[in-house]
Amino acid sequence: MDTSTARRNILARIRAAQRRPEAVMENERASVADYLARHPAGPRPLETRPHQDGLVPEFSEQALRMASTLETIPARADVPQAVARYLGSLGLPLRCVVWDTVAALDWQAAGIEAANRPPARDVEIDRTARDLVGVTGCFCAIAETGSLMLLSGPETPASTALLPETHIAIVPVTRIVQDLEAAFALMRSERGQLPRATNIISGPSRTADIEQNLVLGAHGPYRVHVILVQAA
Repeated sequence: MDTSTARRNILARIRAAQRRPEAVMENERASVADYLARHPAGPRPLETRPHQDGLVPEFSEQALRMASTLETIPARADVPQAVARYLGSLGLPLRCVVWDTVAALDWQAAGIEAANRPPARDVEIDRTARDLVGVTGCFCAIAETGSLMLLSGPETPASTALLPETHIAIVPVTRIVQDLEAAFALMRSERGQLPRATNIISGPSRTADIEQNLVLGAHGPYRVHVILVQAA
């Protein structure tokens, strides 16, 4: 059974328990759309909101606190060389899988073998045979928490950020917003509806479930590197 069928079956059982029709009715969709359109913003901390120019240092500070690493570059065309420098500093092979939205960059000139596809799902015994690095864009970044908001889609698979050991995110500084509320407001204004999955990434994956010892990379990448782009 694939995940889509399993999801439909689970939702159908929930609707049956609620004594609702198996299929979603049009009036239900209209009610949800109406609620999302008029729902007011929730309470937010009473604090001075920084000017747009102040969002970059705030995001950088919070991202470093979350154990991400950062580099700022002048333009989008400089991304492949920045990725090559970062991978070289870690002794990693110059290979990665990339989103379609960044595939047109000149990876070859930087000596990088970039594959425009989702990462391989099969876990290989040979570590070098796996897709170790995923390079993505970013819908927006959140200054308050140093987080990245990624929206899933055919050209932006979530697996590129979640399966490889190293996730590199390309973030234009113009796409940094103050907080989560602002991020969702931007999504509503630009997309009109939620994607199938919205991922908020705050540094490397971590857990302290076992004896309260913090372990990175438990449920995803144990490195998150952010490349801030000053100009398109």
